[in-house]
Amino acid sequence: MTFIEVPSIYERERIPQEAIDDLARQIVEQFQPQKIILFGSYAQGNPRPESDVDLLVIMETELRESKQAHLIDENLERDLFGLDIIVRTPRNLKERIALRDSFLEEIMTHGQVLYESPDR
Repeated sequence: MTFIEVPSIYERERIPQEAIDDLARQIVEQFQPQKIILFGSYAQGNPRPESDVDLLVIMETELRESKQAHLIDENLERDLFGLDIIVRTPRNLKERIALRDSFLEEIMTHGQVLYESPDR
């Protein structure tokens, strides 16, 4: 595995796309999600030096979604930069969208798909 070094918050303008793609690759290899979506300032193309990377990971899990997100974060090899992972099961995502969850609607509408399982 290649470790991608990311400059400190004081030395960088943005986290390299290569580092973000590497996170998605690691998640796919270790957790086999259905989809990974980048959202927030990196998806919108306007990150600031202090911006973190925001990922929505759609996957089946027996764990609570917050516990699964924590497990994913613990298992990623990465340099020190902010990362927020949200996990939603396909069922939960569908229910939340049906309830007009504006946060998830925004992600699904304007997020950048980093990975989608060919089985979907």
